[in-house]
Amino acid sequence: MTVHGISAPGRRASGDPLDIAVVGRGFSGIMMAIALLKTVTQPFRLRLFDPAPTISGGQALAGARSTEILNSRARDLSVATGEPKDFTRWLQASSEFRDAVSAAIPGFGQIFVPKSIFSDYVYQRFSEALAQRRDVTVQMSHDIADDIRRLDHGGVRLGFADGGAMVFDDVILATGYGLKADAGDVARALTREITTPQSVEKHVIVMGSGLRAVDQVLQLRDAGFAGRISILSRRGFLPQPHTRLAADSVFPTQPMPSQLRHILRFVREACAEAEENGWSWQAAMNGLRKRASSLWSSLPPSEKRQFNRHLRSIYDAHRNRLPADVHARLERELGAGLTELRRGTALRRSSQGLVVRWAGEQAESLFTADRIIDCRCLSADLDVPVIAAALRNQLAVTDELQLGLSVNPAGELLDARGRSLGLFAIGPLGLGSLPDIDLVPEIVAQTYAAATLIDMRARPQRQAG
Repeated sequence: MTVHGISAPGRRASGDPLDIAVVGRGFSGIMMAIALLKTVTQPFRLRLFDPAPTISGGQALAGARSTEILNSRARDLSVATGEPKDFTRWLQASSEFRDAVSAAIPGFGQIFVPKSIFSDYVYQRFSEALAQRRDVTVQMSHDIADDIRRLDHGGVRLGFADGGAMVFDDVILATGYGLKADAGDVARALTREITTPQSVEKHVIVMGSGLRAVDQVLQLRDAGFAGRISILSRRGFLPQPHTRLAADSVFPTQPMPSQLRHILRFVREACAEAEENGWSWQAAMNGLRKRASSLWSSLPPSEKRQFNRHLRSIYDAHRNRLPADVHARLERELGAGLTELRRGTALRRSSQGLVVRWAGEQAESLFTADRIIDCRCLSADLDVPVIAAALRNQLAVTDELQLGLSVNPAGELLDARGRSLGLFAIGPLGLGSLPDIDLVPEIVAQTYAAATLIDMRARPQRQAG
């Protein structure tokens, strides 16, 4: 391994441990570490990089905000491949959680849990997986990776902001959307500031209308903010509700049409048919998600762009759903009049608020506010140094819509010639290639697929005969 600019060694000797780097210690990064620990059969050294100096298992149950809940049912949150009930068994093993959950709920698999509880589960499973691997060493580093390149003799060199460098056999980028700061942390800090007794905030604009925006609105109310809230959205679609009970996947089995407008009609008819047969449109959308990746890959670039411009917000509102109780609370909040949904495009900030162009108008208008909280879902920041370096050094290419990096289902980075061996981008960085790769079940499946590839390539070649 190369450290702080020392010249790189030759190829890894047979039998030496693998050196693997994961850049990012959010859910995608820790999930990747779990998959490696449970899948790679030979010894390896793992280093997890993230600017944050520590990792945390989340708050205790009593301290979690009721609005900060995941939008997937507990049944879909297992981090153990082949064990879909692992998370629900973990919940049932907690007497504190059992006491907190109503006995009327038909099974732990159907409930929605606070993010902090899921975080506790993920880090416990990480700790357990590490404890079972005496042949693996794991190091946490808060060095900032700002360069990546392939070496002629093999291996991938990561460079760091302090001038140092290290060489690895495999590097996995798991940096979420590539954002330089956690927008959620910023929003929570603003919430505390807005709701202090000394605050004189009367009007807050929440930019975006997805799950994070809804969370932010309800957190503001939970913290005591009594002023006016405007949800500013370009398209004006809010997340739709989950069903009260689980909606199993239902979808027609016949081949899908090949043109976008015919696909849209096909999906609408599938939703209507599901409801006519006593299921729900949510069940049809769950079925559609299972075919989303193959359907997306079959569309030509022009139709992908058309989908992104006109249909993405509708699709996201129906796939990223709110638990029924939270959706009902949102409707009550909007019905009370102090919170409103406004359709418009934010053009720029001003000292008095936002300059916007309202839907259906050409003129610019000043939308005054005491505070602006940006909760929009952003595409990957391709200018983050390590991502920019991967593109500059031709180790990766952007997807057709330039939403992120081009990857295959296992998360392998694709360069201009095909697969970029030994390099992966896990999770939302590949959202332009894989339409649902920002959801927990899809990230879990992808990390195990990536770990399986790493394991297969690292196994000593058996001699023929």
